[in-house]
Amino acid sequence: MQIDIKVVPGASKDQISGWLGSALKLRVRAAPEKGKANRAVVALLAEALNVAPAAIRIERGHTRALKRVAIDDIDAGEFARRLGSPAP
Repeated sequence: MQIDIKVVPGASKDQISGWLGSALKLRVRAAPEKGKANRAVVALLAEALNVAPAAIRIERGHTRALKRVAIDDIDAGEFARRLGSPAP
């Protein structure tokens, strides 16, 4: 499955902050340099969804706050069960 995420790097802690429209908002401590924030995003999502980090790929937006992420080994129903779904 694929989701859009909004990443806020340089936060005080790594956390999933909920939905911002149709994008999942994530805060990560890592700085947005040399892929550190992207690696932190993958780690945070993998832990929250209980999937291997290798099952998560950033498909679009590697250098932007708005990203498209592909997640293998989970379907939309299971994703919504684990993290909730965006408000209509």
